[in-house]
Amino acid sequence: MADKRRVERNIKQLQRIKTWQLVILFILSCFVSATFLRLNNIGMVERRAAVLSADDAGDKAAIVNRLYDLQRYVSAHMNTDLGQGVTLESSYKRDYLAAQDAAANDSNPNGNIYKKAQQVCAPQFTRYSYAYLQCTTGELAKYPAASDPVSVVKMPTQATYRHDFASPLWSPDFAGWSVLVSLVLAVMIIVRLVAIGILRAVLHRHYKSI
Repeated sequence: MADKRRVERNIKQLQRIKTWQLVILFILSCFVSATFLRLNNIGMVERRAAVLSADDAGDKAAIVNRLYDLQRYVSAHMNTDLGQGVTLESSYKRDYLAAQDAAANDSNPNGNIYKKAQQVCAPQFTRYSYAYLQCTTGELAKYPAASDPVSVVKMPTQATYRHDFASPLWSPDFAGWSVLVSLVLAVMIIVRLVAIGILRAVLHRHYKSI
């Protein structure tokens, strides 16, 4: 009988806080977590946009500062993954055109092929674009391998203009702590349900043995 009373007392202690109360707290906690995670992501998007804006303006000092702000924010906040990273498209285009102009102005016969390619492609396009780049590449490909322009002028590689920063799986900010609270509540609900089920099974088995 003492064992039976102890089991019943344990069940009553577990039932002081209702399961539905824990579930409501869990739902509220999940909502708060989702809100803070979303705010973290918005913060990353805003800083990434600032990097691209500085890149479009061509201000190298501002680009470096905005990249540093983005790196610092992403590395300190969860849910700020950059996906494919951020690419400085404008800087790449400017440097590519600068290298192309340098090659076109080169007195070396190999360098002159850039000028020839520009004479063919420039009239077809009003501004720099990937179509213009493809046209130029196609014109350069018409010349013999011995006149490979890459051996004369080093063209920029687009991959070097891509920046990516790692976001932590968990961060000690509002989002991180709210997610942790949600996990704790989920564990409490599961443990509570399992414990009550085990105690009731023990009590039911005890009744059968009497």
